[in-house]
Amino acid sequence: MQKDIEISLLPHESEREEVIAARLRTALGAAAAGLQGYVLLKRSIDARSRRVVFRLMLRAYLNEPVPGPEKPAVYAPVTGKKKVIIVGAGPAGLFAALQCIESGLQPVVLERGKDVKQRRRDLAAINKEGFVNTESNYCFGEGGAGTYSDGKLYTRSNKRGDINKVLQIFVDHGATADILVDARPHIGTNKLPQIITAMRETILNAGGEINFDAKVTDLIVEHGHIRAVVVNHDEEYAGEAVILATGHSARDIYELLHARNILVEAKPFALGVRIEHPQELIDAAQYHSPQRSEYLPPAYYSLVEQVGSRGVFSFCMCPGGIIAPCATGEEEIVVNGWSPSKRNNPFANSGTVVQVTLEDVVGYDPLRMLNFQSEIEKAAFRAGGGNLVAPAQRMVDFVQGKLSTDLPVNSYLPGTRSAMLDQVLPDFVAKSLKAALPIFGKKMRGYYTNEAILVGVESRTSSPVRIPRDKETLQHPQVKGLYPCAEGAGYAGGIVSAAIDGINCAAAIARTISG
Repeated sequence: MQKDIEISLLPHESEREEVIAARLRTALGAAAAGLQGYVLLKRSIDARSRRVVFRLMLRAYLNEPVPGPEKPAVYAPVTGKKKVIIVGAGPAGLFAALQCIESGLQPVVLERGKDVKQRRRDLAAINKEGFVNTESNYCFGEGGAGTYSDGKLYTRSNKRGDINKVLQIFVDHGATADILVDARPHIGTNKLPQIITAMRETILNAGGEINFDAKVTDLIVEHGHIRAVVVNHDEEYAGEAVILATGHSARDIYELLHARNILVEAKPFALGVRIEHPQELIDAAQYHSPQRSEYLPPAYYSLVEQVGSRGVFSFCMCPGGIIAPCATGEEEIVVNGWSPSKRNNPFANSGTVVQVTLEDVVGYDPLRMLNFQSEIEKAAFRAGGGNLVAPAQRMVDFVQGKLSTDLPVNSYLPGTRSAMLDQVLPDFVAKSLKAALPIFGKKMRGYYTNEAILVGVESRTSSPVRIPRDKETLQHPQVKGLYPCAEGAGYAGGIVSAAIDGINCAAAIARTISG
């Protein structure tokens, strides 16, 4: 017999096995006599009251043995099997490749950027020299945007697919088993490269192919069916189907599809800034104490407010994190955030963004939202003065319309320059932020302060373009065999949801081929 029990523990008790077992026996009462052991299902922090506790969901095994740990999946060789072309080696592409192998298909992955090890040099050039390699950066390269910008695995995609399968695959390739139970699982930018490398080895060992510096520059479509893709303008790769998993920043792919009269659609997105506070300030606000207990992790927050008809919300919050330069083109500023696995940097940052609707950008061009996004990023570059220096402003100064005379020390390595951000952001975005930030300060004590810095612009929250697909087959409605996938197509919003969508697209191809 199995029984699920939730218990609450003080922070210093949360990892003491003897305390957990004793609390579980008390909760079971007379049934504890048959207890053979337990498994931790979920762990979360409850800081709603002044007494912060850990909540643990346990599965007790009564009069039956506790099952052993799940064994890693075994992937049978697929050399010589039917090929599936996968464009992009982000989470969607890598998990699609693994699902292809599981389904007896040979994945051929085409990645425009470099492998995780080679990417590091290009990231160093971005941070130190303000130089962007347009094919290898924080967004492009093996592992996609998530590899070097955090590895947060929190998702609400329960209905889209098997979240536990995705997390288990990460564990099988080197992630800590904590991600299977933590309410907000997080791998960390320092650990993800090794995990991505291990996933690559699994794909290659099973007979899959992964090609780097392989930029898709054209599609070959015949009689309404995609036959092949062209790489670097001269080499063709053909397969049974093509999964398009290029991420939300591959603007050339949207332009290619549009030029080939393959349907794409404008899509709403969100735009704003990245806001950074001292982590100690966030800890004090969330844990109701001037000093964080050594048994508690750096605190997280999530804020949302409706300003008129627009939502303003925090996004991709990074405790103990760093603000990163994530531009993919020349003369543009894009910021994002990431954290190492220990989340031990002195700052906390979060995207704080405003909804941008289709009605905000006049016209019928399906790329109009993308062009609007690009214009704001170029305006931010000009306001920063070049070399990826970002325009920035203290929080209260921004709300009060004052140019900051100086800026606080912050984590953005290319550097920040004092600017009037309401001259960079669209008027409706600036006004919405100015209305929301003081309200956030009332919701979370200490949040609204000039100790906080606003760094512009946070613009790549999601794709500003959707590549349509059939709900049942997941194929493009005009091009058979073309499977728009994950964030770049407008169907996911993070590592786990992208991985799930990659799995779903590969499974749909397997059903079509076997059918």
